[in-house]
Amino acid sequence: MLPLVLIPGIQGRCEYMRRTVEALSLRFHVVTFSLSGETMDDYVDQVSRALDDRKIERAIICGVSFGGFIALRFAANTPGRTVALVLASTPAPAWCLTRRHKLYARLPRLLGPLFMVETPWRLRSELVSALPDWRARWAFKRDALRTFLAAPLPLTAMAARARMIDRLDVGADCDRVTVPTLIVTGERELDRVVSASQSLEYVRLINGARGTVLERTGHVGTMTRPDAFAALVHNFLAESDLNLEDRRPERTHGSAPTPGRVA
Repeated sequence: MLPLVLIPGIQGRCEYMRRTVEALSLRFHVVTFSLSGETMDDYVDQVSRALDDRKIERAIICGVSFGGFIALRFAANTPGRTVALVLASTPAPAWCLTRRHKLYARLPRLLGPLFMVETPWRLRSELVSALPDWRARWAFKRDALRTFLAAPLPLTAMAARARMIDRLDVGADCDRVTVPTLIVTGERELDRVVSASQSLEYVRLINGARGTVLERTGHVGTMTRPDAFAALVHNFLAESDLNLEDRRPERTHGSAPTPGRVA
């Protein structure tokens, strides 16, 4: 199987990506980790170390939300180690924190609990759409609660990463990406965290990039519909000039959906 590095979002904990890892592992050799460091360079170095520790020379680099910035910088800096780039629900190049979230980022210990309280409300419509069966929604919520209790959110580190986004200039990184690139967003009406339509701006900025919408999802589609996300990534790579099937000793039977909108 081709190796795939999965970089988590702003919470930085790989435990929250368990469903995504399980789905991707049916098609790829998945490498993931929790974020550690204080700068973008620290996070990019983590990707290199993760590959070095496993003696992997090249891999698909997939970043989710904030992790997309890390994946983009790694692909721009080390094209020789990047087979392909996948950005999932990554904030737009010119994305800025709202006034409220800037306040949260300045006072994470005091106001962080308010951020956590409002999160379920922001995701409510997405969960109903992605998981129409109420039993599936409750199972997802129970799993999320167990994960939260086992791996509490690092509010101070999250605030530092949020402030980092405001200082990032990704234009130069986009110019230097030379590998096949897939931009994945949820539906415009369902992503209440970032603008899905603005995230597709990466299609214009990265040479040859392709954009796709994972239907019935918003910002956390990689976790609410992980099987569909994994199939979409696999299909994109199979249709790129990577000879994917010949390089995978274990073939996945059945067909994957054509890149585009995945229902």
